[in-house]
Amino acid sequence: MKSILAILVIIFTCTISNAQDVFINKPYVQIGNNASTSTLKVLWHAANADAKWELEHRANSKAAWKQADAISYTLLAQVNVVPNRVYHASLSGLTAGTTFQYRILKDGKEVFASEAKASKAFDQPYRFVVMGDIGAMTGDQKKLAERAYLEKPDFIAVPGDIVYENGLVSEYNKKFWPVYNADKADSTGAPIMRTIPFIAAVGNHDADMRDLDRMPDALAYYMYFDQPLNGPVAAEGSAWVPVLKGSEKNKKAFYDAAGETYPRMSNFSYDYGNAHWTVIDADTYVDWTDSTLKSWVIKDLEASKNATWHFVMFHHPGFSSSLDHFEQEQMRLLAPIFEKAKVDVVFNGHVHNYQRSFPMTFAPIKNGTLLVGGKDNKTVRGRVVVGKWTIDKSYDGKTNTHPKGVIYVITGAGGQELYNPEQENDSDTWQKFTNKFISTVHSLTSAEVNGNKLVIRQLDINGKELDKFVVEK
Repeated sequence: MKSILAILVIIFTCTISNAQDVFINKPYVQIGNNASTSTLKVLWHAANADAKWELEHRANSKAAWKQADAISYTLLAQVNVVPNRVYHASLSGLTAGTTFQYRILKDGKEVFASEAKASKAFDQPYRFVVMGDIGAMTGDQKKLAERAYLEKPDFIAVPGDIVYENGLVSEYNKKFWPVYNADKADSTGAPIMRTIPFIAAVGNHDADMRDLDRMPDALAYYMYFDQPLNGPVAAEGSAWVPVLKGSEKNKKAFYDAAGETYPRMSNFSYDYGNAHWTVIDADTYVDWTDSTLKSWVIKDLEASKNATWHFVMFHHPGFSSSLDHFEQEQMRLLAPIFEKAKVDVVFNGHVHNYQRSFPMTFAPIKNGTLLVGGKDNKTVRGRVVVGKWTIDKSYDGKTNTHPKGVIYVITGAGGQELYNPEQENDSDTWQKFTNKFISTVHSLTSAEVNGNKLVIRQLDINGKELDKFVVEK
């Protein structure tokens, strides 16, 4: 009898193992290179072995399955990485704002099934979550993942530092996929990415590591996200693309894995609902005095005049009261561009707390002072930019919901160690443009857009409302 039980246990264990071995990381949804209300991308990671993969979708359980468009893959074969493939499959013909079903078949057998949601159209209300500095493998990071899931957003925006410490493939496998694409929602994570897209900006912990001999599986951001490639074109060594270091073998492995995303996906834009989003690389290696890069931002915002809302997202905040990273003010140089384009809200991370500015305008004085340091005393650490700001203190987000100027939101309390808790109740340490400063709890930003009304709330891991403001047009 014991031998029979042992055989049954072995058979059951092998069955589970085989099911788990189908994917290295399970399928997830992305907005794709050409974001629209009728298209999405589905990605999954599997072993480097030939198989017949199929993606099918349908509007509901009574509808017939439709074959997805062509499936392609990139190969991840860097040193210290078990060779695997990142598959990309395109869904088209979706109905804006509706939930649909999709499934993955391998060699004719269904191996994964989920629901997902098509992007909302211009006239449809929607909700999104913003949370930065997330992949730190902390308890609160995982609890915030569940909180984000419970908010039932249409997409999640990440203003950089997606995974710590160096943006490695190995770090994603440990700290990111198990949390944001889990099989169930609890205090360890949630099945978010298989149903809605994450849209991410690059942060310093995602892109600073450019030495592929030291860390061959760095820059995984460019391997794992499928986002618009409509940003400015630049070569390595230019004003906004550092030179990639390493042996020719290691560089080739990275280029093969990243495909056409590197470095184009560092800056891009997309439309969602009645909003236009401009996503920017704000790292300290970027020279924002460069006219070419500024020109792209100007033209991108000018081309989106028909949008009701204009949101900008990048990692390093230009306006922060936190003592940590206080000197990194390089993004202040873009403030006049945002103001002229009537940008409504700028979302940032990098500083591990929550801050909200008063509506404001800022006139920089020249280009500021470049800061260098590091062991070689040549590494760019940031830029101090002085100037004159004008603050709209008549706006309270409750009775007066028509701000004069741009509102800057830092939402970098997504899971990494919190910055400057001692400042929360010490408003004397805040800059005059700071309206809210919450640094003792991890939190996320939940935003609802309904036509000409925007409602933004800041929530902690338990759903407690820490801040709320309304903007109307």
